[in-house]
Amino acid sequence: MQKKFGTFSGVLTPSLLTILGVIMYMRLGTVVGYSNQIFEFILIIVFAHLISITTGLSVSSISTDKKIEKGGIYYMLTRSLGLPIGGAIGLTIFVATALSISLYLIGFAESLIPVLGFDVISINGLRIFGTIALLLVLTIAYISTSFALKIQYVILGLIVLSLFSIFLGNSDNVSIGTDKLDNPSFSVLFGIFFPAVTGFTAGVAMSGDLKRPRLSIPWGTLLSIFIGFVVYITLSIFIYYNIDSSILQSNNNALIEFGAIPLLVIGGVWGATLSSALGGILGGPRILQAMSLDRITPKVFSKGYGVNNEPRNALFLTFFIAEFGILIGELNVIAELVAMFYMAAYLFINVSCFLE
Repeated sequence: MQKKFGTFSGVLTPSLLTILGVIMYMRLGTVVGYSNQIFEFILIIVFAHLISITTGLSVSSISTDKKIEKGGIYYMLTRSLGLPIGGAIGLTIFVATALSISLYLIGFAESLIPVLGFDVISINGLRIFGTIALLLVLTIAYISTSFALKIQYVILGLIVLSLFSIFLGNSDNVSIGTDKLDNPSFSVLFGIFFPAVTGFTAGVAMSGDLKRPRLSIPWGTLLSIFIGFVVYITLSIFIYYNIDSSILQSNNNALIEFGAIPLLVIGGVWGATLSSALGGILGGPRILQAMSLDRITPKVFSKGYGVNNEPRNALFLTFFIAEFGILIGELNVIAELVAMFYMAAYLFINVSCFLE
């Protein structure tokens, strides 16, 4: 018998862990540090969340009106507006989801390399460790969705502990780094930050594995967006007043060094980045599988395995796209690329919901 998940385990947890991921730990400081005043980074956070809230409301509206099965946002849109529009949006979200895995794992590699004792973070080093991490999450996703979701409870605990460590920390041991950007504009900073608010799609993508998707998707999605907004606003204001802008601009690991117990922050970073990648590698293949069942993409990706109909063929295509992103090796470049795909998809989702 197929195992079904509730609001907390199936939607809220994977969404929240993806929202509180690599951008929060590795790039929020960059956005705050390069902002000329407090209102600039607050505007970036508010504007990004306005997009995610409107999209979350659109998704919630559609999910309460239609029968929801496997395929998440793609399934909802195709059953509301037809295969052509739903297929176009579904393909965009699938590619964005697969590339977001690269974003999380490059962030994981950035935090891992200094811990291993390397003085210089090279692009090739990021590619190697990012690929190793990708193989790890691929293995977990291949074994069992249920097993993967159980791991996320432990990771949620690590993130909470890491946030406590940051709020109790001090800047005595934080050093100035060397990774400075060349006067980034507001749009560049927004592009770097925006992937942070796209995590709610991780829960929506699990629609086919939910007990009551009509209830779980609206509650889990909107609650995860709200919690993420509160955390980002609070944390950004805190680091603005407690860490010098020159440090934030040049040291991507500033929050780790700032923490009262750096090891707890490292655990949060690793947990958040790996769980976010895990959420993407669970959700992406399910979107592709649903599209293949509708004959929009090749039929080979529609095949499922085991009691839970695991989309293993689709999983491997997701892996190859994610590996392509890892080979880019630049977190900021990948972040802007992911932001472009997600913003295009969200625009079509909101317009489609409005027209419907």
